[in-house]
Amino acid sequence: MNVTIAGHGQHLTTHEALSGVFGSISLASWIFLLVPQLIENYRQSSADGISLAFLTVWFIGDVTNLAGALWAQLVPTVIALAVYFCFADLILITQCVYYNAKNARKAARKASTRSEDSVEQPLLGRRDSSNVGLPGSHTRRRSSAASARERRRRASSLPSLVEEDEEASQSAWLKNTLSIFGVCAVGAAGWAIAWRTGVWVPTPENDGSSSDPETPLGASILGYASAICYLGARIPQIVKNQKDRSCEGLSLLFFILSLLGNATYGAGILFHSIEKDYFLTNLPWLIGSLGTIVEDVIIFIQFRVFGIGEHSSAVEA
Repeated sequence: MNVTIAGHGQHLTTHEALSGVFGSISLASWIFLLVPQLIENYRQSSADGISLAFLTVWFIGDVTNLAGALWAQLVPTVIALAVYFCFADLILITQCVYYNAKNARKAARKASTRSEDSVEQPLLGRRDSSNVGLPGSHTRRRSSAASARERRRRASSLPSLVEEDEEASQSAWLKNTLSIFGVCAVGAAGWAIAWRTGVWVPTPENDGSSSDPETPLGASILGYASAICYLGARIPQIVKNQKDRSCEGLSLLFFILSLLGNATYGAGILFHSIEKDYFLTNLPWLIGSLGTIVEDVIIFIQFRVFGIGEHSSAVEA
C-alpha cells in the first residue's frame, strides 16, 4: 500500500512511513532518556541507587559509537546525536560523582561526631548504673511498656503505610504512562513535520544495481564494541539491585524510555529493509538495541519484586 503526501508528488510506502515514525520516536526517547534520572537524583540529593559502573560502561559504548560513526562517515544527524549522547552521559556521571562525594563527606562528619560522643558514653553509663537494670525495678517495667506501645503503634500504622504506598505507585505509573504517550506523540509529530518540510526523505533500498561503499573494518569493529558495552552496561546495575534488594533511587521512567528507544530503533531498521546486506550492516546496532531489551525487562521485574525500598523498610522497622 502506498501513501501519497500532498505537495511532494512522491509515494511513501507504509513500511517506509513506519520506519520513519519508529526512528523519530526512538530519537525522542533518547533525547529525553536521562532527564528522569537527573530529576530523581536531584530530588533525593543522592545517587546511591544508580551504579557508576553501569554509567561508565554505557559512556564507553557511546564513545565507541561516536568513533564508529565518524570513521564510517555517517550522516551528520547520526554524528550529532552520538555527540549529544556523550555529553548527556557526562552530565549524569558528573551529577552522580558530585552527590556521592557530598554524601560521603556528610557521613564522615557524622561518624566523627559519634566517635567523639562515644568517649563520654561509658562515664555516663556508669553514673546511672545504680538505677538501671535492678531486678524488679520500675525503670525496666517502664521501658518494657514503652517498647510494647511502640510496637503497637508501628503495627497500627502499617495499613496506612500500605495504602500510601499503593497510591504513590498508582500515581507513578500514571505519570510514566502519560510521559510515554507524550514522547511517542512528539516523535510522530516530529517525523510528520520533517516529512512535509522535506527534511526527511525515505532512503531507497539497495536493489543491487548500485554499489554502496563498504563500511570500513575499523568502524564495524567499533560498532560491535559499542554493542558489547551496551549489553554489558546493565549487568552492574542488575547485580546492585539484587544485592541491595531495592531499586530505591532509580527512575523507572528512565528504563522505560530506554526500552522504548531500543524497541523503536530496532523496528525502524527492520521496517526499512530486511535485505541481507542491509541487515548485516546494521547488525551491531540491532544487537546493542534489541539485546538490551531483555536486561531492561529484568530490571522491571526487580522494580516489581523489590520496589523502591520504602515499604519494605517500614515493615521491617
